[in-house]
Order: sequence, then structure tokens, then C-alpha cells
Amino acid sequence: MQMASSLSYSSSFVVVVVFLLLFFTSLCTAQSGTDGYLHLRFYNHERVLGSGPNATVVYAVERRGSTSGAGFGNLIVYDNLLRQGVEPDSPIVGRNQGMGVGSSVAENSGLTILQLVFTAGEYNGSSIAVQGLFPVAPLQTLFERAITGGTGRFRNARGYLWTREVRSTNTTLTGRLDAYITFL
Repeated sequence: MQMASSLSYSSSFVVVVVFLLLFFTSLCTAQSGTDGYLHLRFYNHERVLGSGPNATVVYAVERRGSTSGAGFGNLIVYDNLLRQGVEPDSPIVGRNQGMGVGSSVAENSGLTILQLVFTAGEYNGSSIAVQGLFPVAPLQTLFERAITGGTGRFRNARGYLWTREVRSTNTTLTGRLDAYITFL
């Protein structure tokens, strides 16, 4: 009789522990904003390579001359502004910080590795990790890179980032970034 009582007590204890674990897991998930799916749109404002002392894209290694930076073996680094809108005076939400390597002998693309670092608004202090090819292509070309993780509100993020360059001048390039994020 004592054995049945201790088994009942043990199984009740296990049920309570499992319930608490599930409760705290769901609480942590809700607090980190990982409710399944998220679409974000923002704009990358770049001062292009070679645009003078205010350029936000520079050569770290220039192995081969190229107007796009995609010369095979070239390494560029960048620190561009992320804004809410396409206009150069729209509110800043963060920075696009990363590097690109001219990885195509044909010089028609490069490999990029970057962090979208949020410095304002709802996602302040969080970041999204992205990697993939960046094609040398005409304005309005849509291309995709992988979202491989993140920090803060984007912890355990996966998904893809669509980029479309929407505005260009001699010194600036503006791209629309659409992040489609799911959480593990």
C-alpha cells in the first residue's frame, strides 16, 4: 500500500515538473517575440564604394580593380544605415554591418556576411544574421539571402532576406530589405 502511494506521489511530481517546464518555455518564447512568423521591411542607405571620405563601403583588400567591388579576391566592409523608409531623412532603425568577398571569377557576384543591428524602436538591441550571394545586377533586381540566426528578439531566427535596390545616385545606393523570419 505504501508503494502505490509513493508511485502516485512520484507521477504527480513528474506531471507538475513537466507543466512548469512547458509553462516557463512558453513564457520565455512569448517574451522574446518568437511567435512563429514575422515580416519586416526597412531600407539600406549606402554611401557607395569610392564616393569619398563619407563612404560607408570601403575596400579592406583590393586585389583586382572593379567598379562594383566584386573583383575576384576583393574584400569590402560596410556599415550602412538602416532606415524606416526610402527617403534619406527617414528615421534610423539600425545599421547593416558586414563584409563582402568577390567570390566569382566572372565578377558577377560576391559572398556577403552581415548583421542587421537594430538601434531604435521595438527591436533595439537585437540583430539578424544574414549570409549569401550578392549579384552584380541592374537596379530593381530581386535577390535572396539566408537568415541564419540572430540575437535578442531574433534569437533562433531562420528565414530569408529579399533585397531590391530601388534608388541610385553617383554617391548613394538605397535598397529595400524584406526579412521573412520564422523561429525555431
